[in-house]
Amino acid sequence: MTDVTSSKSARRPHHWRHDLIELAALFTAVVVADTIAKTIAKGPDGHYLLVFSAIALVATAAFHTWWARRHSHASHAPPAGHPGGHPLATRPAEATTAGSPEEREESGVPVETTLWRMRTTVADTPGSLAALCTVLARLGVDILTLQTHPLADGTVDEFLLRAPADLSAQALARETAAAGGRDTWTERADAHDLVDTPTRVLGLATRTALDAAELPLALRQLLGRCTLHSVPAVSLTGRPTGEQAPVEGVLEETAMRLRDPNGGTLIVERPYLPFTPTEFARARALVELDARLGPRVPHSQDVLTLPEGNEITVRRADQRDLVAARAMHDRCSARTLGLRYHGPVGDADRYLDHLLSPRFGRTLAVQTASGRLVALGHLLWDGDETEVALMVEDDWQRRGIGSELLGRLVAMAEEAGCASVYAVTQSSNTGMVAAMRALNLPLDYQIEEGTLVITARLASAPRPAGRQREQEQRQ
Repeated sequence: MTDVTSSKSARRPHHWRHDLIELAALFTAVVVADTIAKTIAKGPDGHYLLVFSAIALVATAAFHTWWARRHSHASHAPPAGHPGGHPLATRPAEATTAGSPEEREESGVPVETTLWRMRTTVADTPGSLAALCTVLARLGVDILTLQTHPLADGTVDEFLLRAPADLSAQALARETAAAGGRDTWTERADAHDLVDTPTRVLGLATRTALDAAELPLALRQLLGRCTLHSVPAVSLTGRPTGEQAPVEGVLEETAMRLRDPNGGTLIVERPYLPFTPTEFARARALVELDARLGPRVPHSQDVLTLPEGNEITVRRADQRDLVAARAMHDRCSARTLGLRYHGPVGDADRYLDHLLSPRFGRTLAVQTASGRLVALGHLLWDGDETEVALMVEDDWQRRGIGSELLGRLVAMAEEAGCASVYAVTQSSNTGMVAAMRALNLPLDYQIEEGTLVITARLASAPRPAGRQREQEQRQ
């Protein structure tokens, strides 16, 4: 209360002339009152003078009230250069109604808002961020979170904004540029972005610690819309690829190269937005965490009963199941292997180590009560797309195992935020075609040189893969 009172007093300067006038008026009133009292007491027309005095007193009071109000208005006049006072004073009534969200809320008008993520680079000078925040406030934009990424020639500020629904991405970027922002990038956000950055990073680290296959997904969610490639040190044909990033990694503007703990290199690319040193450090920390924890998959498993009464177990698999997977290959016919790999059957074993690696996706294995592996299902990360692939041993086909695996893989893809999954097969593979149709999802078919590609659009597309970038603009 003391600060508020003192600030108001500071805005209303005290004038000694006002006190002098009031003192003179008081002295005059006392003299007049004494004179009137003596006149009424001694003169014959005293009652007329009393009435006249009352009228004069009322007139004086009215004049004083008028003068005080006029003086008050003058003391609160707008400063020079602002003839209209408050900015809203020069707007018509309808413009006032369409003001900021706070003003519309006070007037009872419903406010529709949209969440945006915005990143812009500002000069590393005092007042640059304040100028940008002032412009956002003028647009009726509420800043929910703010991250700063220091650079050598400026600072990258990343905002989570709640803006009026009628504010377009173009207008937001244009006003940001006018406030000194450059390389501005915006995209629509959702409720998942409301989680603060430390909490989100800890959540991604926890998921990575529990499941090695989560590392590619964690990097995507950490860095936004990006493409992740895992390049092994040795190709499927046994030749060195020459890809081996240094231990500390490499940051190259819109690409970063990190050493894969399993060998090879993780390449993360984001063409529309350069990576900052802060993002590079976070990504490298996740990769180092994965390297320290070693191979790991969740130990949960489900026991199912087939129609004929046999029990099977569905569980996650990784490279530690390589021997059992090769034994299953040996029991499969050439036709089954050909339908799965679409190439020379002799090359099938070379793919297993790649397919079972958590860097390239997730694998589900089906084993019998005796522990023998009889089916494999793969959910493979292919850049921005996701592939599903199945192989069931000949003696266990046509029992619903393929459909069970495919349904679980699609559920994993939805949980990971994939917008669609595709399967590459042959038109003669009626089992795979029937399993895709049984998903009850919209399907797209494409045939090229005898190869059938079936794409299923998922019923829901959570972030990050289902979210579209609204605008990419560089100033």
